[in-house]
Amino acid sequence: MRLPLSAAAEPWGEGVDLSYLANLLDEWSRFDWRAAEERLNAFPQHIAHVQGSRIHFVHLRAARSQGLVNAIPIVLSHGWPYSFVEMLPLAELLAEVGFDVVVPSLPGFGYSEPLNEPFTSTAVASRWHELMTDVLGYSRYATYGEDVGSRVSDRLAAVYPEAVIGLFVTHAALPPADRAHDLTMEERDFIDWLDKKWEGATGYAIEQATRPDTLAAGLSDSPSGLAAWMVEKYREWSGDDDISAWWTVGELLTTISLYWFTNSIGATFRPYFDRRLEPPMPKIYAPTGISIQFDESGFPRHYAERTYRDIRFWQPLPAGGHFTAKQTPEMLADRMLAFYSGLPSSN
Repeated sequence: MRLPLSAAAEPWGEGVDLSYLANLLDEWSRFDWRAAEERLNAFPQHIAHVQGSRIHFVHLRAARSQGLVNAIPIVLSHGWPYSFVEMLPLAELLAEVGFDVVVPSLPGFGYSEPLNEPFTSTAVASRWHELMTDVLGYSRYATYGEDVGSRVSDRLAAVYPEAVIGLFVTHAALPPADRAHDLTMEERDFIDWLDKKWEGATGYAIEQATRPDTLAAGLSDSPSGLAAWMVEKYREWSGDDDISAWWTVGELLTTISLYWFTNSIGATFRPYFDRRLEPPMPKIYAPTGISIQFDESGFPRHYAERTYRDIRFWQPLPAGGHFTAKQTPEMLADRMLAFYSGLPSSN
């Protein structure tokens, strides 16, 4: 292991804190992957071949009905630098209160192979729809996603409204250009705040979207590089200077190890590189429940209504950060149950 010379900056001031990284790598050298593997293998996992793609997914059946007369199938889509693992706390809670929960690994992430076509939300949503209906036999289902997975979840509701019982959202879509005119003062203030929040923080996305193979060559060959690239985002996006407030070392190393053992970091850049091929998100008319992630507190409801045309539940999250299913699973599960149990088709 070789780390760069320490700079004179404040910890985390120029990227990953090198002393933290050194300690994390030391922990990784002793990390019991077999124990982590055993914990993950306690969840029922499957492989399906859908439209020429090998898709890995967890499938949790409803443990009991509580508030729901009939179990609601729901597909949960993670983002980057997630894996299916970060969705499991929410998945377990939803299964306990009456949902049949499906957690696929996005194409190119972990145990799901990359697509044989560009990674767009349309391409992934088509496979998720076939997985839920043709493979698993659900005629209708609910959907939820975060980060990259939020685009997939939204696209499912937009393209397959006859199959989607309802859409739940914490990472609300920004409207495309043709619906982002005549903004209110509140909407302008929010956009200005969001732009300022991300100022100087988009270098990772630019690199992943423009030179993904160059970056992947380094990260695929260097455990320290991979850990640094990922853990910086876990800390920054969790919304707390103290990363241990939301992540144990074991949790961090489980997902970092999963990326390392499957050599998937390069494939996980595909959603960024192929984003230029992403068609604009149309208006969504499926019943929608929204709990804006705490990381984007202040998202105006009328700004969301430019995309989501049938909002029936609106209750922003009061804590947490970007990784909502991992950071605040109890609050999120409670809100999802309240929303879905209120839909006529849910009972």
